[in-house]
Amino acid sequence: MQTQLPLFSENTKMINHTLGFFKKDNFVYYLHNGNPIYCHHEDEKTSYRYILGSMTFNGLCTCSELSKALGINVKNVQRYKKAIEEKGASWFFNREDNRGQCYKFTKAKLAEAQDMLSNNYSSYSIAKKLDVSESAVRYHIQKGNLKKNPII
Repeated sequence: MQTQLPLFSENTKMINHTLGFFKKDNFVYYLHNGNPIYCHHEDEKTSYRYILGSMTFNGLCTCSELSKALGINVKNVQRYKKAIEEKGASWFFNREDNRGQCYKFTKAKLAEAQDMLSNNYSSYSIAKKLDVSESAVRYHIQKGNLKKNPII
């Protein structure tokens, strides 16, 4: 078998001796031995995470090599690889994004809390019945997610 000579352009940043990447026209291209293997838009985070996990999972590079080349935390790359191993590629593109949302105060509980507020329940009694903190109820009232009944 003939060995393939890796040929990379001057603007390619190397990850290891056979893998590199470069950016062109708002797209990031990943090259293996000079041939493109992956491409994503520079603002597309889901594809970016999938590609990093896939390259480490397929053994094209190590997590630390990617971390050093891209200037990101090695734990993130390890997390992407673990997600591919355990959940598969489809998980990256078909998951709900719940980051930054309260895991206890769901939309259903928010609607139930609004019904209780409409029936003049106190923040304390709503919190006890819904098994959330009273400060969470007050926070959502302050933010405008819950509306108190005006006192007549």
